Amino acid sequence: MATEKAAAQGFGIDIGGSGIKGALVDLDTGELLSDRFRIDTPKQSTPENVADVVAQVVERGGYQGEVGITFPSVVQNGIARTAANIDKSWIGTDIRGVMSERLGMPVEVLNDADAAGIAELRYGSGKDVAGTVLMLTFGTGIGSALFIDGILVPNTELGHIEVDGKDGEKRASGAVKDDKKLSYEEWAGRVSHYLQVLEKGLWPDLIIVGGGISKKAEKWVPLLENRTPIKVAKLLNNAGIAGAALAARDGQGR
Repeated sequence: MATEKAAAQGFGIDIGGSGIKGALVDLDTGELLSDRFRIDTPKQSTPENVADVVAQVVERGGYQGEVGITFPSVVQNGIARTAANIDKSWIGTDIRGVMSERLGMPVEVLNDADAAGIAELRYGSGKDVAGTVLMLTFGTGIGSALFIDGILVPNTELGHIEVDGKDGEKRASGAVKDDKKLSYEEWAGRVSHYLQVLEKGLWPDLIIVGGGISKKAEKWVPLLENRTPIKVAKLLNNAGIAGAALAARDGQGR
């Protein structure tokens, strides 16, 4: 009797400024095969404290094998080069080494927005899209991932492009909407201006918007005023987890 082929599986961890999330991922479809385990990012988000929380998430998932981990930083060869929304002690730290030692497993690490973009181009709104595709994640900050004909340009950090004298993410992130208690109309105006600034230097064929606030995309995406077509991330806030697991399988970590 024929048997069904078992799904290729991996485990992804998405480290954010407010929470650390992880789940088992079907690498053929990008779907989560387990509950998404989430623990708040420690207020003292030092390497030791964050690694302890990552270990708790992996333990909850009962996973053994190579783990993919996203990180809110420029990541080069496994080393954190920036720390915009996490403890500054991470700068210069070997993320791969710290996590691998704490977990007792091999790991791949990459920028969080790059991971989300990888997932969206493989499984979601950017699948089979040619040309220049820009993925933007709106959360504690604004993450970016840029692709040219499916090839990632890593560590773009376009959330730090200057808009009216400030980092773009200081004016238009999801956290800014919450902190300033902006209506969706008010916040969409800020996002539109941010996108228009990006479009002065880039001519993307498609912009994909993701992050936690993408779950309510119908409230703000139709209000945006910019020239580039926009799609909402299909994997929503799970894109980072799926992209991390995929990067571990395909060796796409930085």
